Amino acid sequence: MTAEARLNLAPVPSADRWPQPDGSLVDCREKLRQLRENHGELDQVLKDCFDDAILMGVDAAAMRHLLHGMVDSLRDPRSRGSEP
Repeated sequence: MTAEARLNLAPVPSADRWPQPDGSLVDCREKLRQLRENHGELDQVLKDCFDDAILMGVDAAAMRHLLHGMVDSLRDPRSRGSEP
């Protein structure tokens, strides 16, 4: 059983498949290149931030909760005043 299944979480989307609001996938090579680059950079920054916090004594679960909260608070830039 996977960790996602044990925790009743949806699997993390692949960095190679980027769904659009209508359900179709982004297929423009330049957009995909930029999205993969952003994903890689964000992955490294998150790992560094998480590792630093843990090494400084922050509880791992608390740090994950804080990072999830940051993601949950992101707003859709296409919609003014929209909820996350």
